[in-house]
Amino acid sequence: MQLNREEVMKKKLKISILNQLYGNLLTDKQKECIDDYYNNDLSLTEIAENNNITRQGIRDIIKKGEKRLFEYEEKLKFMNKTLEQEKKIEKILIELTKINKNDSDKEISKILEHVKKELNGLV
Repeated sequence: MQLNREEVMKKKLKISILNQLYGNLLTDKQKECIDDYYNNDLSLTEIAENNNITRQGIRDIIKKGEKRLFEYEEKLKFMNKTLEQEKKIEKILIELTKINKNDSDKEISKILEHVKKELNGLV
C-alpha cells in the first residue's frame, strides 16, 4: 500500500516525535539511525556509509526501532496525552480571547467557569 505525500509527512513527524519521547529506550544505534533518517534527512545509503554497514542493515535497524517506538506509545500514550492537552489549552485560549472590555460580569463569569473546567481536565 502506497502512502500519499501528506500521509508520509505525518508518519515522519509522528516517528520523529516518538523518537524524542522514547528514543532513550531504544538501542543507541536505533536512536541514532532513526534521528539521521527522520530528522537529519539522510538517505539509507548515506547512513549505511557513515556506519560501515549495508543499506539493508540500516533499514532493518530503523524498522525495528520504529516498531519499538510504536509499541511504547501504544502502552504509555505520552504523545497522545500531550496532543490532547495541547488541544485543551488551545480551547482555553480561545475562550479567554472571548472576554471583551464591554462584557458583563455574568458573561465573564461564564467564560471563566468554562476555562476552570477545562483546566481541571488537564490535571
